[in-house]
Amino acid sequence: MSTLELKAQKGDTVSVHYLGRYPGGKVFDTSMEKEAKSAGLYSPARDYKPLQVILGAGKVIQGFDEALIGMKVNEEKEVVIPPEKAYGKTGNHPMAGKTLQFKLRVTNIKRP
Repeated sequence: MSTLELKAQKGDTVSVHYLGRYPGGKVFDTSMEKEAKSAGLYSPARDYKPLQVILGAGKVIQGFDEALIGMKVNEEKEVVIPPEKAYGKTGNHPMAGKTLQFKLRVTNIKRP
C-alpha cells in the first residue's frame, strides 16, 4: 500500500500543515510561511514546515489529534475544536475557554 492510500491511525507519525484561527477569523498560529506573513505573525527565527504529530501520544490538543485520525496524505480538512478538546474551559492557559478553528493538510504519514 502506498503512503497516499494510508489513513492516519493511532501510533502513526503524521506531518501536517495547519492554520489556526479564532472564531471570527483572527489567525493565532500557522506552519505556513506565506500565511504567517499575511497574518502579521511571521518570525524569521521560526522554521516553517509541517508539524510532526505522533497520533495518540498526547503532545497536541485532543481535538487536533482526533481530527487527524482517518486523514490521508494531501487531504485537507477544516475543524472546529471546542474548549473541552483544546485548552479547557477554564485554567491558566491564555487559550483556555476558547473555541479554535484549524485548517489541516496532511503532507506525510509514517507508520511505525
